[in-house]
Amino acid sequence: MKTLMTRLLLSVSAALLCLMANGARAQASTSNSAPASAEAPMQHEWHEHLEWHGRREWHGIHDDTVVSVGHEAHLLAGQRAESVVAVMGAAISEGEAENVVSVLGSTRVTGPVGDSAVSVLGSTYIDSKIGGDAAAVLGDIVLGPNADIGGDVVTIGGTLQRDPSAIVHGDVQTVFAGGYGFDWLRPWVKHCLLYGRPLALVPGVGWAWGVALSFLALYVFLALLFGTSINQCALTFGSKPGQCIVAALLTVLLSPILLALLCVTVIGIAAVPFVVVGLFCAGLFGKAVMLAWIGRRCLSRPDAASLGNPALAVLIGGVIVLALYLVPVLGFVVYKLLGLLGLGAVVYTLLQAVRARRSVKGPELHAPAPAPAPAPSASVESPAMAASAGAGAAASAPSGAATAATLPRAGFWVRMAALLLDALLVGILIGLLHHLFNLELLVLAAYGAVMWKMRGSTIGGIVFDLQVVRQDGREIDWATAVVRALGCFLSLAAAGLGFIWIAFDGGKQAWHDKIAGTVVVRVTKGVSLV
Repeated sequence: MKTLMTRLLLSVSAALLCLMANGARAQASTSNSAPASAEAPMQHEWHEHLEWHGRREWHGIHDDTVVSVGHEAHLLAGQRAESVVAVMGAAISEGEAENVVSVLGSTRVTGPVGDSAVSVLGSTYIDSKIGGDAAAVLGDIVLGPNADIGGDVVTIGGTLQRDPSAIVHGDVQTVFAGGYGFDWLRPWVKHCLLYGRPLALVPGVGWAWGVALSFLALYVFLALLFGTSINQCALTFGSKPGQCIVAALLTVLLSPILLALLCVTVIGIAAVPFVVVGLFCAGLFGKAVMLAWIGRRCLSRPDAASLGNPALAVLIGGVIVLALYLVPVLGFVVYKLLGLLGLGAVVYTLLQAVRARRSVKGPELHAPAPAPAPAPSASVESPAMAASAGAGAAASAPSGAATAATLPRAGFWVRMAALLLDALLVGILIGLLHHLFNLELLVLAAYGAVMWKMRGSTIGGIVFDLQVVRQDGREIDWATAVVRALGCFLSLAAAGLGFIWIAFDGGKQAWHDKIAGTVVVRVTKGVSLV
């Protein structure tokens, strides 16, 4: 199979190299020939529809290359060519050729071919003698009654239809058999991609409109669910566009570095899906933010209070953007800018929220102690009553853990940052102990359980001012720490949904927090956890 794939790639490469070489030789022949030569027009001709023919006579060998971009390349019967190549069109050879190749088009051979007949994202029809291989990538191969293949027949992601009279001297290979033809993609490439726009008002691109409208419906749905957040991000972009652009550029530049560092530490590989999913969700949310911003500008409503739910603004902005997608070149520019600016608006808004939370001091830790109640009269209170009152006061007095439980809850991003730091530290430790490579998740869980019990936080939590406390106000014991560590495996096993739950839960609890009855709170700067 490896040999067949190698020969397939070599066939396509050879045809394209032959094309470029013949083009250069034809241009050199034209420039060096005498202007008055009667054969000069035969050496280099430029035809309509980007079709080019380069011809030359050299040592008695007739060498000819036929190329077409956007239309069919047709070699007529009785003619000879070294290569017949079509891009986004059909490659038809009725004469004699060495190679016949089509990309985003079909290959049809009814004349003899010395080497190969190949189609990429198209079908191949052969009804003549082929000296080499016949191949179709994401397309079908049809062998007629006069087909005589000297090499192999390979179809990838397509089907093989073979006439009983067809002869194949080599092997027949079908990889991922099925009807995966890409004929539907050809109109989009021709009318949209080549013009630098995502959409066009032409037949054959209805699927692209379906995709665009589906995403618009998704953005409207996000606006209905998270209207307040989208309004806040839109206001941030409107008031501080420069900072949002800088945040977007830094996110795009630093994300590959972060992913590389996670992969290098081995243990950090478990965090890679969370980072990728987080960036993807931020991009989708950012698109909705930018559509809301555009729609609000059209509605002349500068603030979120007058706008209310941004779903209408997202819908109006989406219609405007769809219209811009039809403009050549500008369409792709708008598409990329919306994603980049939206990502920056979301990231910078999150940074502002984190900064605001970190600047707020916990009122419970700095509030003055309540004044003691006046002592009751000794003539009324008996020793038994005093003892009972003292016991009740001791039972009702809040402990340090109970006080910490009333602090602001830690959000999704800061908790993921702390987890990432812990994963990096544990990964470095495991890197020094090669025999523990298969136990990285267990080591991370054990590390978390011990740190939660002994210090109430991990090293990553200490850096980001986080603390794990029980909801009932009691101190974390070994049972709670172990149950929480084991619950992390459940949160991770469900495609990380248990961790993502923090972003949507009203109490900002992950699944393992709910199982263990714990919460993660933000402590005031300067409060030592160790």
